[in-house]
Amino acid sequence: MWFDAPSPDRAAGGGHLAVKIMFEEAKAVLAKGFESSLSGQQRVASANVERLRRVHPDKTPGEMIKFLDREYLLAVSVSGLGAGAAAAAGPRVGVAVSLADVLAFTEASVLYVLSVAEVHDLHPEDIERRRLLVMSVMLGDAAAGSVNKAVGRIGPHWAKQIVKSTPMSAINRINAVLGPRFVTKYGAKQGVLVLGKQLPRGIGAAIGGTGNHLIGRGIVSSARKAFGEARAEWADGSQDSAGPSQLP
Repeated sequence: MWFDAPSPDRAAGGGHLAVKIMFEEAKAVLAKGFESSLSGQQRVASANVERLRRVHPDKTPGEMIKFLDREYLLAVSVSGLGAGAAAAAGPRVGVAVSLADVLAFTEASVLYVLSVAEVHDLHPEDIERRRLLVMSVMLGDAAAGSVNKAVGRIGPHWAKQIVKSTPMSAINRINAVLGPRFVTKYGAKQGVLVLGKQLPRGIGAAIGGTGNHLIGRGIVSSARKAFGEARAEWADGSQDSAGPSQLP
């Protein structure tokens, strides 16, 4: 299976080989999870925001984004904490659960970015635009140089430009550059967390929860830069509100 933990025989060549195997498996999980999430999470994000608006009819767009921030960070933190705690069951179980957490983190992150886009009335139906939007938010400043080279100087809140006005030829060029960089960068981060979660006596649980939270906070901050302030009212005019909310 693609997320199997390395067996003792595979790790027998030495610690460096075992670490390399874990990092490669983390990258494989990330890549596969990212692709499947891009395909399936757009409709989920749209339905999620529609449901939240029904449940919380008084929330402004800015308040809804704050709510999404909290729910996302809570979900990835708890998931990381649980994955780290699984190390107590032994290394094979601990590594397998930690790799599954890489998948859970990736899916939650894609859903979060697409949900924030929905609140901003941005609907990246084309999968390549969706890919660039999510990768750019998750990579943050590391993506800015490639985006600028491909489409020219972009403004401070560039998500709308990616979704609505960037030519597909430019989108495809940027994705060809950012795709391998995205898998390498996030695969390395998640590989480090997979290793850290294996530490005993509750240390792995603390690393898992804190590590996921910190990476998630980086994505929340990057989303704020990409999308800018939420508008004061919903795009369909269904809600009156005061000025834009400040994101945490």
